[in-house]
Amino acid sequence: MALARQVLCVSALLSLPPARAEPIRYSVAEEAESGSLVGELAEDAGLTPAQLSARRARLVSEDGRQHFRLERASGRLVVAGRLDREELCGQAASCMLPFELLLSNPLQFFRVEVALNDINDHSPVFPEERVNFDILERSDPGTRFPLEVAQDLDIGRNIVQEYSISPENEFFNVSYGSRNNGDKYLELVLEKPLDREEHAEMGFSIIAVDGGSPPRSGTIEISIIVLDVNDNAPIFTQERYIGKVLENMPEGSLVLTVLATDQDAGVNGDISYQLSQAVGQSDSAFVIDHSTGEIKITKTLDFEAAESHELTVRARDGGGLSAICKVLVEVVDVNDNAPELVVSSFSSPLPENTVPGTVVALFSVRDRDSGANGKISCALEDQLSFSLRPAYKNYYELVTLSALDREETPQYILSVTAADAGSPPLTSTQTFSVDISDVNDNAPVFNQTSYTMYVRENNVATVFVGAVSAADADVGLNAKVTYSLAPEQGAERPWCSCISVNSENGHVFVLRPLDYEHLRQTEVTVSASDAGTPPLRANVTVRLVVLDENDNAPLVLYPAQDGSPASSELVPMWAEAGYLVGKVVAVDADSGQNSWLSYHLLRATDPGLFSVAVQSGEVRLRRPVTERDSVKQKLVVLVRDNGKPPLSATAALSALLLKDFSDVRLPHSSPAPEDQDGSLTTYLIISLVFVSLLFLISSAVFVSRKACRRKELEAGHVLYGADNVQSGLADAAAAGTLPRAYCYEISLTTGSGNSEFKFLRPILPSLPPQHCALGQGPAEEQDFPCVPVSTEDMAPDNAGTLSAGQLNTLSFD
Repeated sequence: MALARQVLCVSALLSLPPARAEPIRYSVAEEAESGSLVGELAEDAGLTPAQLSARRARLVSEDGRQHFRLERASGRLVVAGRLDREELCGQAASCMLPFELLLSNPLQFFRVEVALNDINDHSPVFPEERVNFDILERSDPGTRFPLEVAQDLDIGRNIVQEYSISPENEFFNVSYGSRNNGDKYLELVLEKPLDREEHAEMGFSIIAVDGGSPPRSGTIEISIIVLDVNDNAPIFTQERYIGKVLENMPEGSLVLTVLATDQDAGVNGDISYQLSQAVGQSDSAFVIDHSTGEIKITKTLDFEAAESHELTVRARDGGGLSAICKVLVEVVDVNDNAPELVVSSFSSPLPENTVPGTVVALFSVRDRDSGANGKISCALEDQLSFSLRPAYKNYYELVTLSALDREETPQYILSVTAADAGSPPLTSTQTFSVDISDVNDNAPVFNQTSYTMYVRENNVATVFVGAVSAADADVGLNAKVTYSLAPEQGAERPWCSCISVNSENGHVFVLRPLDYEHLRQTEVTVSASDAGTPPLRANVTVRLVVLDENDNAPLVLYPAQDGSPASSELVPMWAEAGYLVGKVVAVDADSGQNSWLSYHLLRATDPGLFSVAVQSGEVRLRRPVTERDSVKQKLVVLVRDNGKPPLSATAALSALLLKDFSDVRLPHSSPAPEDQDGSLTTYLIISLVFVSLLFLISSAVFVSRKACRRKELEAGHVLYGADNVQSGLADAAAAGTLPRAYCYEISLTTGSGNSEFKFLRPILPSLPPQHCALGQGPAEEQDFPCVPVSTEDMAPDNAGTLSAGQLNTLSFD
């Protein structure tokens, strides 16, 4: 096998790119048994058997036929089936079978050429099994009778080397050799004149022997009929005729005409023509006219099947003499074959993150025509993402040119057109459908930048309030979106455990009832994540707004409704219509229209005497007070919000109609109970009225302090009478100096068992700070000190009572 393995320049091959390296060459004898070793292909290619299996090594030939087989386990190249050199290469001097060793991951191939060596497997064959010669008995010694040489499909030493006659005779010998133009000839040579009377007929065989080992032979039977004298044989005008015919010429077209002449006359000069074809061409495509020598085609010729045809024409005269000439018919190529594209490798689908320059397909092009008709150019139709790149000889690579994006183009239809240079050119198109597989390169995208959802307070648990939705431009698992609550970063937005999101559809639920008064709104972050590897996610803010429900009734702040005695407002008898008696102050914990409060007079001792402002809750006189009006007036004010349905509360007020504040007396005993209030409450109200009146008197004294500072009070005289008090109250009211009321601690000296009490509630408006104190009288008389009072000093504290500095102690006889 040393001669069977010819590896050229292995080191140079390994240092060059696979597509540019010199081919690996081997040789093998034809007719080798299947499985016969051709060469150690893996070793010669610089590969290991393990690499052959891992990279899915395979053999690819241009014609698609697999003459050899690669054993991946051992890396050996062996014969796959019967190899017939004559069938594969005909009479060519050399027979080379090329193919490629193709590997994947990465794509790589090696050119391999195997030379098919001829063996002597064909015997010489004569075109005819028997040839008859009519020879004149007077033929001169040395006369030559041409024969067609024996054909041997083998080449080299295995073709015919010699001819011999069997059995040998004294009359004939064979002469063979090659002429100057290379044509071989075989002639039967007459050694001595024939004697028809002695030998009218004779027969023998001519044996052709080739140079094989062992040699093979072929035989032709020669029959000799001795005739009377016909001493001129036909002679062709040319020893070799050459004709050309287009391969697309129709049946019956004339190729050429041969012509032979004979100097004899009569029957001996009548020439007829016979046509014979070379061995191996059983189906003759030619026919000759026996009389005229015109050679015509019987069927359309194919340049790709045979570029030329060699014919033999025999001209025989009527006397039995003949001559032979050669006819070579050259078939002229016509551009009748379109280019062919043979795909060796194709990868689809491609990941969308495939890097530019990746080989998608490897293919070869070929055209069975010749010359310009077989010159091929390839082009890729308008395509910006792929391109063609020449690889090796007639091989091309289809490679990616730019980055791919499945979301933009999920599939590419690539059309590769191969055109020859014929006139007109023929083209062939190969379509590659390249699918782009998805890569998780798109994060989910919400259909809104943020979401605002609403829920009414006191909602039921797990109530549905809305949904978030995100879409992913990828496909499959890369586009499957799941939702979850993202943990908050930092403490500025505390985590709200009252919200849940459905992981499959993004539905948002409120898990527990909410209270608008405790939680007005909250925000959570919802994350949408796909199922890719690694997963991509996007976040969106969901703002939950709690809508108020009318679930809080108005709360009355003043007058207090905590069960303490109801306060009494003092109203002078001279008060006119519109006089401010008091004000009901209420609040509502709800918001919006649910907190809009309106005030309505629900009940009153004398409903026509008072009116309540709907918006402010101010209680005013509707008309002037008359003598017929009851001194004690009770009012119930309804406070109602604007909710649906509305909620309400009531506030109870008392008013005392007084002619003179000096009439206020503190009772010594408990009065009789009234309809709704207890006796203790009545006493407390009366005491409060007394204290309020006394404070008003003191305030009036402060106003006139400069006039009375140096005067002394006379014993037994009262500082102010009823008229003075009324005048002072009227002036203060007219001046607007009674904006709000205050409460005081009062000590009484009347000996009443109920002489001291605290009434922590505003009663009368405050006096301005410029009022002065009373002067001091005689020592035996009671003094009325006048303490300066300011609005700030008299402001009640948070508990609704006055501080120590804000209390005035007044003594009465």
